[in-house]
Amino acid sequence: MRKIIHVDMDCFYAAVEMRDNAELRNIPLAIGGSEKRRGVISTCNYIARKFGVRSAMATAHAKKLCPNLTVIRGDMNKYKAVSRQIRAIFERYTDKIEPLSLDEAYLDVSDCSLFRGSATMIAEDIRRAIKTELGLTASAGVAPVKFIAKVASDINKPDGIHVVTPPDVDEFVKRLPLEKIPGVGKVTLGKLHEMGLYVGEDVQQFEKNALLQRFGKFGQSLWNRCHGVDDRHVETERVRKSVGVERTLPEDIQSEAQCLEVMASLYEEMEQRLRRVCPEMEIARQGVKLKFSDFQQTTVEHRQWRYDEKMFPDLLKEALERQQGRGVRLIGLNVGLKAEDKNGPSQLSFNW
Repeated sequence: MRKIIHVDMDCFYAAVEMRDNAELRNIPLAIGGSEKRRGVISTCNYIARKFGVRSAMATAHAKKLCPNLTVIRGDMNKYKAVSRQIRAIFERYTDKIEPLSLDEAYLDVSDCSLFRGSATMIAEDIRRAIKTELGLTASAGVAPVKFIAKVASDINKPDGIHVVTPPDVDEFVKRLPLEKIPGVGKVTLGKLHEMGLYVGEDVQQFEKNALLQRFGKFGQSLWNRCHGVDDRHVETERVRKSVGVERTLPEDIQSEAQCLEVMASLYEEMEQRLRRVCPEMEIARQGVKLKFSDFQQTTVEHRQWRYDEKMFPDLLKEALERQQGRGVRLIGLNVGLKAEDKNGPSQLSFNW
């Protein structure tokens, strides 16, 4: 058994801005793009969330829900600098750190001797250090497996902690709403509900083969999660799987020629990003993403062993076959990188 901590900063970008500017602390605040350029919300503070404002929401819609919402553009360089400070705090406790983004990470503290090896006390000390040294709050989940730690970190947000000890795992997953399991989206949740499955215990009592027939590989993952099984290790070196660039347009466009013009403006940035992570430009697939005026999106990808800019127009043509008269509001380019086999760390003894 392992001791896994999932640390998730509370409304990270907004929290940094509120810390640095007292005028922003007691008002509904969001970080995102302008509604005039059809921007979206990256994150918002908890005052704004009371009005229904959420991440990935169109800024224009967010302002309808919260007319007094203050929206500012983010400062990624500042957030990256703060993220490095948070990482430095993590490194006091373990070198087994798997960052998921600038504001969240898994930590394997199984062999940390501080606080007599208590993962709960280690998590609390991490949260204390972040608050006293950086003026920010973090929530944490503590569990013997990764996905439960991640779910647990959301239970007592903001500025809270939830611990699931090994003896508590079975009861925890039995009562766990399926929508809380990472990977269960709205469409999948609807299908599960149609099958009479709402919480982990429902899946435990369901016929496994029927679940596999309906959902394939995901059905096996869901079965494992609902039995408290997650063999994934904390990966100290995450393998990047894709590189992409996209642009949301100020106004919808319709024609292939217009799309080609926008797409051409993305080529240089796409190539620069790819060369930073894959100088040899050897890839696994190449694709084009379109988001239409009704917010539905489509992606066309083809297998490709080497990056070729000249492929994108043909991929675009294929994607536009699904346009059905709708305007195009977003165009994206992406490539999938070749997978690399990695051996995870060996499991370590567990002592709560």
